[in-house]
Amino acid sequence: MSERINFYTTSPAGMKALAGVSGYVTQSGLPHDIIELAFLRVSEINGCAYCIDMHTKALHKAGLPWDKIVLTKVWREAGNWFSPREQAALAWAESLTLIAQTHAPDAVFAQVQAEFSDKEITDLTITIGLMNAYNRLAIALRKLPDSAPRS
Repeated sequence: MSERINFYTTSPAGMKALAGVSGYVTQSGLPHDIIELAFLRVSEINGCAYCIDMHTKALHKAGLPWDKIVLTKVWREAGNWFSPREQAALAWAESLTLIAQTHAPDAVFAQVQAEFSDKEITDLTITIGLMNAYNRLAIALRKLPDSAPRS
């Protein structure tokens, strides 16, 4: 598989706009681990190799153990690896990424509301939407993971 279009070079203004949203998210007050776990889970659901590669490495660099990173995909069955706050964020990430099926149910919203303020919920929702946008760019235009061997 080869890259279809380099979206960074063909639409620098568009990518700068997305980077602006990314900059907002990182300074929003949400913990870095919550942001990166949401990014990873969304990317796992969407099957974005480029983003999975990037966010697993970011989580590991931030000090999360590999065991926890690997178990993100199955966080419900991972015992005590994930705090109630992380579980709520992951449930919200899944629900919003699969919104056509889930319609953001009240039960998941109640779980998130028990762990996050209204501002944090809004910022987490922006975070999830942002990663869904990046995933769609990377998957549609075949962005390869930086670590992928090149032919």
